[in-house]
Amino acid sequence: MYLKKLKIGNIELENNILLAPMAGITDLPFRVICKKFGPSLVCTEMISSKAIFHDDTKTKKLMNIKKEERPVAIQIFGSDEETMAYATKYVNKIADIIDINMGCPAPKVVKNGDGSKLLLDLQKAEKIIQSVVKNAEVPVTLKFRKGWDNDNIVATKIAKIAENNGISAITIHGRTRSEYYSGKADLGIIKEVKESVNIPVIGNGDIIDEESALNMFEKTNVDGIMIGRGCLGNPWIFEKIKYFLETGKKMKDPTTEEKLNIIKEHINMEIEEKGENVAIKEMRKHISWYTKNLKDSSKFRSKMNTIENKEELLNLLEKYFENI
Repeated sequence: MYLKKLKIGNIELENNILLAPMAGITDLPFRVICKKFGPSLVCTEMISSKAIFHDDTKTKKLMNIKKEERPVAIQIFGSDEETMAYATKYVNKIADIIDINMGCPAPKVVKNGDGSKLLLDLQKAEKIIQSVVKNAEVPVTLKFRKGWDNDNIVATKIAKIAENNGISAITIHGRTRSEYYSGKADLGIIKEVKESVNIPVIGNGDIIDEESALNMFEKTNVDGIMIGRGCLGNPWIFEKIKYFLETGKKMKDPTTEEKLNIIKEHINMEIEEKGENVAIKEMRKHISWYTKNLKDSSKFRSKMNTIENKEELLNLLEKYFENI
C-alpha cells in the first residue's frame, strides 16, 4: 500500500525509500553499501557550489560516482545565484538528480548564509531555486527544514515556492534549524506540506526502524521517505522497511557473520577510495555504529580507535566477532 514507485521529473525510481545526504558520511563506499539493501536513490554529501566554482580537487572527489549506485543525486549548497548556476552546469554532467540543500543546520554553513539560513530569506531562496532550475538538465529537488526556529515556520511557503519554480520533488525534515536533531520530528508540518503542493513530498526525520517508517507514511501521507541517521551502522534498514511495508512482517536481523562481511567490504572500499591512512581513521565512526549495542562493544571501540592499519583492524574485528 505505501511501498510504490516514485517519479521525480523524468526519472522513475524503483521504490519510495531514499538515502539522505549526510556530510562526512554518504561518501562513495557508504552509498554503494547502502544501495545493496535497496534504497531507490542515494545522495552524495552536500557539496559547496563555491568549491566547485573554484575548481577544488578535494570537492571533485566527493562527486565520484559508480554505476552500481545509479540513479544518484548530487546535493549542492550555496547562497549566491551565480555560483549555484555554475555548480549546476558542472553537476549536470554527473548526476541523475540535483538536490538543493536548504536544511543544513551546521554553524559553519549557516554563518555564510547557506543551508537552513536561507529559510530566513525566502526571496533569496526563490532566486537560488530559479538559478538552479534554469541551468539544470536533470530534475531538481529541494531539501529543507520546517523553518529557522518556532517564530519562523516557513515549510509550506518554501514548498509552494519550490513547486511554482519547477522543483520536481521536495524533502522536508520535520525540525527547525534551532532544534538541530533534538526532540521529535514534527509529522504535522510534514502533513501540511504534503497537502499544500502537488509535486512529490518526501518525509525525513526520526525514521529508525519499520514502525517509524510506517508511522511517517500513515500520519503524513507522504509520497516517499528519506532515511538519514537511522541507517548509520545499519544499511539493512532499507531492506527491512521494504519487507515490512510489503508483508507486514519483520525480517530477521543480520547475523554476526553478515555484519562482519559488510564491515570488511566497507573498509576495503574506503581504502580503495581514500588510501589506508585516511580510510582507517574514517572507518572508526562507522565501525562504532556497526557494533553499537553489541557485547563488550565499548571495550572493543577503545582498542579500535588506536589502530591505524588495515591488517591490525581486521584482526581485531575477527577476534571480536568470534567472541560474540
